[in-house]
Amino acid sequence: MENLPVAQAPYQVAPPRYSVAPHMVTTAFELPGFRIVRSLGVVRGITVRSRSVFGTLGAGLQSLVGGNISIFTRLCEQTRAEAFDIMIQHATEIGANAIIGARYDANEIMGGVTEVLAYGTAVIVEPLDPNYRG
Repeated sequence: MENLPVAQAPYQVAPPRYSVAPHMVTTAFELPGFRIVRSLGVVRGITVRSRSVFGTLGAGLQSLVGGNISIFTRLCEQTRAEAFDIMIQHATEIGANAIIGARYDANEIMGGVTEVLAYGTAVIVEPLDPNYRG
């Protein structure tokens, strides 16, 4: 049987057996319908991306006509999604089932190279309704 390549995070994290479902991540500091029983600390997902020469040229051409620069929009969305997934993996690694206070940050490291960071507080929550089956 042929081994297919598996997408990997740029650094060691837990296997993708998510205990934090994406709907259990919030920018708020509470999760409606749940009680925080334990805070596990800050979790993060970081990714660093650069623009390719071809992407930069394509974006330059798109900027001449104005409007949404779709090449950069896709790059930003993919980068944020990757940072978000790594943050969830980090939370899973330490036993969380939710993340509160989630945020993104981005910094240019050098010309054309940008770091995107997703971070929040990993928590363990339990439903307020004892019959909840999540």
